[in-house]
Amino acid sequence: MILVTGASGKVGSEAARLLGAQHRSTRALVRDASRAPRADVEVVTGDFDHPDTLDAAMRGIETVILVSPAVPAQEIAVVDSAVRQGVRHIIKVTSKASADSPVERRRGQARIEEHLRTTGLPCTLLRANAYMQNLLALAPTVRQSGGFLMSAGDGQVGMIDARDVAATAARVAASPEAHAGRTYWLTGPDLITYDVIAEELSDALGRTVEHRRTTPAEHRVAMIRAGVPEAVATSNSQAFGLIADGDAAWLSDEVASITGTAPRPLRTFITDHIAAFT
Repeated sequence: MILVTGASGKVGSEAARLLGAQHRSTRALVRDASRAPRADVEVVTGDFDHPDTLDAAMRGIETVILVSPAVPAQEIAVVDSAVRQGVRHIIKVTSKASADSPVERRRGQARIEEHLRTTGLPCTLLRANAYMQNLLALAPTVRQSGGFLMSAGDGQVGMIDARDVAATAARVAASPEAHAGRTYWLTGPDLITYDVIAEELSDALGRTVEHRRTTPAEHRVAMIRAGVPEAVATSNSQAFGLIADGDAAWLSDEVASITGTAPRPLRTFITDHIAAFT
């Protein structure tokens, strides 16, 4: 049986839906039952901060697709529960983790990955580039002002649709032994700049969408003024600064090689989510 954590989020919900559609025995872990995925799976409620609920969710599970906001204490609790309950494999959705990164969430991912390695539990890491779904955060300003503010400069991003990360996780979960010890770098098909994003939105909407450039420091202040928590705004601005320096300018063909299907291009993502921008 497969357990999907974070099953109300963008990757977890889609992974659960795909596994259910494939009639694989799957359990979806959510904190709030009202946000359970629309999928043919068993739904259980639990809390990353309450190990007893994790142990209950883990019973009878062989493979875990580990998706969460990457809070180290919480994911480490999931890993420890998996060890206690005899889970055989963990598929961890992660990012470009680094113990010395200026971005806190990348340092957190590195802590989680190191703990996972120390357990000796067979695992597979899915190291995704930036998600296209993050562009939905720009939708309110696109609607209201005809453009968006960004501090990534001319930096290119191998941006990926979260649905393709989920599809990769579901495929690995179908035969985890074949992927044990592997790290896959997941991207979309193209290197994208925010100028390109503005052009694609303009084409889709039939009106000009402006990419308004700013510095990471100014962007951080703007995000805080818009209501983004200070810690999140700080991490975001640091990440955008790294993008400007070329940190996300990488591509791979690993989505296609694992799933047999090419990842979605930016245009498809925008077409599928155009209502958010109108």
